This record gives sequence, structure tokens and C-alpha cells, in this order.
Amino acid sequence: MRKTNTDNEKQTALVTGGAGFIGSHLCRELMNRGRKVICLDNFLTGKRSHVEDLLDRDDFSLVEADVVDPFCFEADEIYHLACPASPVHYREDPLYTAKVCFLGALHALELAEKTGAKVLLTSTSEVYGEPEIHPQPESYHGNVNPIGPRACYDEGKRIAETLFFDAWRTKDIDIRVVRIFNTYGPCMEANDGRIVSNFITQALQGRDITIYGDGTQTRSFCYVEDTVRALLCMMGSDQTGPVNIGNPEERTVLSAAREILKQTGSESRLVYHALPTDDPTRRRPDISLAKESLGWEPRITFEEGIQRTIRWFSRQTQRS
Repeated sequence: MRKTNTDNEKQTALVTGGAGFIGSHLCRELMNRGRKVICLDNFLTGKRSHVEDLLDRDDFSLVEADVVDPFCFEADEIYHLACPASPVHYREDPLYTAKVCFLGALHALELAEKTGAKVLLTSTSEVYGEPEIHPQPESYHGNVNPIGPRACYDEGKRIAETLFFDAWRTKDIDIRVVRIFNTYGPCMEANDGRIVSNFITQALQGRDITIYGDGTQTRSFCYVEDTVRALLCMMGSDQTGPVNIGNPEERTVLSAAREILKQTGSESRLVYHALPTDDPTRRRPDISLAKESLGWEPRITFEEGIQRTIRWFSRQTQRS
């Protein structure tokens, strides 16, 4: 049974992984929009400090728990983000990552069935693997290595999508699925192995900028504010998805490094290392569906987003 609220009731949103990078921004924006928020996190990759400013608010609850275990809360909306999302973290314990992907999705769906809540899964562009179609539309089924070192995450998210759509077909659970492409911004971890956080940290510390491959591989970088806005648009729509969420502006890894060097004024050198196994060489979302069905597209340019992110990292460096 799908839940309905009267106009004067304050809705409650459960955010799994709510103390993580994207999750903490989402919690804050949900509260800005008048929601009560339950933030669930086991702090494996999330941090209490990301939501520290919200702890004294009556409409915010922080719960330390792991989504591999069943969870039960009264909620109108469930945003299921919980999962190690960077290669450094998800490859550290690949069996656990696979468990989080499967069991976390299953438990989120079980709660949605019990409460009648709408439930949104943040899937990933990694479901496309090393794409043979460019840019990647949602209709593309991907080219993923099921036995490679990234498979715990790539295939984990694919099975999470399977669970969501099977639950929608067989149980009429009110689902939404988005596939998030590279997102960056404040609250990224300095050591998470992602391109933007790596480059900014190295540039600010005057260390060599580490580029894997020859730097001609491409990514499409979306600022976190735009990504969060897309999640809210998706939850408010009647679209089940999957829907690509990302910035269609494609740029090389080398151009991203040079922009960061320019904005930091760093004299760090560029050094090159071998490309990791199964690391995709091209990545760009086709966001036609997001534009048409959600009225969404990114607003923040890479240059502006990088400037904001550098400022945040600079403040963290000064505090440490």
C-alpha cells in the first residue's frame, strides 16, 4: 500500500549512507525543504562531522547502523545511498561491498513494502562498465567484467537494480532508480582515490599529480549540488527510471588536472602511472531522459564547482 500524507503533515525522509559525501548534502537539503530526516550510517566511509551541524535540530536523527542488517523506521521517503562508492573503499573488502549492495537494497525494499514509502536507489554509471556505446543512454545494458576487481561494486549495483525492478513488478513497490555519474564537491574524502579529490589534495600539498593512463581517458564531472537536486526531482516525479544523473560535458582527466593546477596556483608536476584493470576509458551520460521527464540538467560549471571544492579542501587543510 502506497503512503499518502495530508498537506499539513511534515514528511519524514530516511537517508541510508546519510553521513557520506552525497548523503550529507542530501540530508541538509531535505531539511531545507521542510522534511524530518533520519540519517542512517555505519561510518565506514561516512563521517559524523559531515552532519555535526544538524545534530541539535529536533527534525534530524542520526542512527549508527549497517544496512546489511534489517532496519525499521517510519518514513515517507527512503533514499538508499549506503555503499562504499570509491575504488579505494569498495575494493578494500569486496565481499562486504557485494553484501551491502544486495542486502542493503533488499532491506530498503522490505521497509518500503512495510511502510508504503517511496524508495530511491542511487545506482551508478559503473553499471555500464567499459562502454561500447557513447554517450551512455539508459537503454544500454553495459559491458561489465563480472570477475574483475571492480565487479563487487559494478555487479553489486546491477543486482541492486534487479531487486528494485523485480520488487516494482511483483509487489508494486513505489521505486525510483538513478544512475549517478562522477560527482564531486565539499565533503569528499581526501584519500578516497577519486580524480578530483586526489588532484586537489596533491596540488594543495605541492605533491606530484598522479594520472593513471595517459590522461586522455574522459569523465563527466557533476557538482554535488546538482546531483542532490536531481535526486529530489526524481523522488518528486512519477518516473521509475533508471535515469542517468550527471554532467554531459565530457573532459579528459588531463584537462581536469590542469584546471585544478591553474586554480590552486600549484607547481606540482604531472606524473603518469599504468591504468588500473577495468578502469573505463570513456564516460559520458546521455541525460535526455532527465531533461524530458524531470526537467533537470546541471547548472554549476566545472570551473565554478572546482573553485568551491578547492576552497573547502583548503579550509580542511588549515584546520588539520
